[in-house]
Amino acid sequence: MATVITMPRLSDTMTEGTVATWLKKVGDKVNEGDILAEIETDKATMEFESFNAGTLLHIGIQEGETAAVDSLLAIIGNEGEDISALINGGNAPVAAVETQPEVVETQAAAADFTMPAGVKVVTMPRLSDTMTTGTVATWLKKVGETVSEGDILAEIETDKATMEFESFNAGTLLYIGVQEGDTAPVDSILAILGPAGTDVAAILANFKVGGEQEVKEEVQETAAAAPVASTSAVIETSANTGRILASPLAKKIAQDKGINLSQVKGSGENGRIIKADVENFTPAAAAVSTSVEAVAQASQAVAAVKPFVPAGEVYQEEVKNSQMRKTIARRLAESKFTAPHYYLTIELDMDNAIASRGMINNLPDTKVSFNDMVIKASAMALKKHPQVNSQWREDAMVLNHHVNIGVAVAVEDGLMVPVLKFTDQMSLSQIGANVKDLAGKAKSKKITPAEMEGSTFTISNLGMFGIQSFTSIINQPNSAILSVGAIVEKPVVKNGQIVVGNTMTVTLACDHRTVDGATGAQFLQTFKAYMENPVTMLA
Repeated sequence: MATVITMPRLSDTMTEGTVATWLKKVGDKVNEGDILAEIETDKATMEFESFNAGTLLHIGIQEGETAAVDSLLAIIGNEGEDISALINGGNAPVAAVETQPEVVETQAAAADFTMPAGVKVVTMPRLSDTMTTGTVATWLKKVGETVSEGDILAEIETDKATMEFESFNAGTLLYIGVQEGDTAPVDSILAILGPAGTDVAAILANFKVGGEQEVKEEVQETAAAAPVASTSAVIETSANTGRILASPLAKKIAQDKGINLSQVKGSGENGRIIKADVENFTPAAAAVSTSVEAVAQASQAVAAVKPFVPAGEVYQEEVKNSQMRKTIARRLAESKFTAPHYYLTIELDMDNAIASRGMINNLPDTKVSFNDMVIKASAMALKKHPQVNSQWREDAMVLNHHVNIGVAVAVEDGLMVPVLKFTDQMSLSQIGANVKDLAGKAKSKKITPAEMEGSTFTISNLGMFGIQSFTSIINQPNSAILSVGAIVEKPVVKNGQIVVGNTMTVTLACDHRTVDGATGAQFLQTFKAYMENPVTMLA
């Protein structure tokens, strides 16, 4: 059965896309995961992969042409299949994602249906180029509330991050299609906005996608219920799932202060924890301390009388995997078991780097970190060794002559890799400012998919945790990743004398398909020369 492929929403602000290049032509075989086309969005040009297998039967948007999100992009099906009924006026937006029998019947049933004036069906957005499903982490609006254009409707977990999803429309929130904690495919009905009092039953009946959005009586009752009933439903869902309702800023402040949000009472809507709740929170430490001391004294008294007999209780906690955690697990496993990794380790003399950084930071309004120096040295070395800045494909090796360095950042749910575009063209201070900005966005969940795409090389630094040496898994499609350890003060030999010196160990993980041992070693030699003589990076 043929599948209709629509113009995807590849960023949260994308309304239309331009086909830059078709990598498949009509009649070609398409496998799941094949790159169909390169699409220009409002933020970047990205590869769009197929989630279906079959023969490319129709191309709806030619190279160089621009069309709205959800316009007919292509049709994939069985060779020779009749698709005339699916070609709906060229570039006109289509309602269905997959032409399964249920959808065809729904479209036929919907022929006489007219959307009520002012009503907008909001679907689960595609917030990254690899996103196929999304999980609603938190609803910030409830049924019956007024929504203005630009209001944050919900926080949605994708395969890469948890992001705030804002409304592009105004009206009353009439219906919620995906409850907190639930996961749904891209393009599923997320919500319905429109004039207060609008009956959504007919809308739901005529806008099902593949039969997945079933209209159940209890759902209709929830949608039609008063705001008070909706509020109690949200609170009950939160209690049952154990999810803590808190704003992104409150979560960030709590993380920075080491506050357990489960101990904080929220004053926002539905008990949602806001910034003021965290800032005004005072833990009852004294009572806990007194109890602990009493227990300790009692335990000592008992231990003096008779031997200790274990009487503990086995305790386990199951934490649901987020979309990000699932994606990290899948991609790292794919990288480790498909790319033949090998590792090269080298020790750097950091005395000159320490002295140079001190002089640079004495300048007004200048702040440079050792990590900034590592990024700059890597970028300059990659320009001299483009094979390390490459990508493996089955039919060819892609040598990137532009340098986009991804910087691994630890966040609450896992690991994110913001990307510094054209890193080699940045000064040390520009690198520092951009890393700080992107890391802040990543930790506060404000980063966009475009700011995490297009890396050609990755750096992971655990030196701030005191880790002296480690190895990383390659962030595909990159061919290499640099692991950076801590600066260590220790005895070293200089000019035949044992003196106190400062060293740093770095390890380069390489994909042997693209980077031979000698190539990786030459890259590290160049990198070492820049790091040990930082003045050469300023020329």
